[in-house]
Amino acid sequence: MSITIKGDTFTTFDDLWEASNLTQAEKDEIKLKIDLVGKLIEAREQKGISQKQLAEMSGLKQPAIARLERMQATPQVDTLFRVLRPLGYTLAIVPDKKTRASK
Repeated sequence: MSITIKGDTFTTFDDLWEASNLTQAEKDEIKLKIDLVGKLIEAREQKGISQKQLAEMSGLKQPAIARLERMQATPQVDTLFRVLRPLGYTLAIVPDKKTRASK
């Protein structure tokens, strides 16, 4: 399968990603969001709980969890804590090995 955008044909997401006009900072931000949401969904599913159950456990509404999982909303840090806590996770600031290695 391939996709054509503005006359250019791409067969993989990586090809499209590399050809995009996004800056590295924009790509890094998108990757962070994808990784975070992916981990959130994975943790929720591993616990065997629904979006509605997670919403109840975190004090949010189910549509808010759905928007978060579809990346239609960028949560504030306190909201992330509220969602991650019932899943057994927290946020942490850790060194970026790739950035530190290049310095």
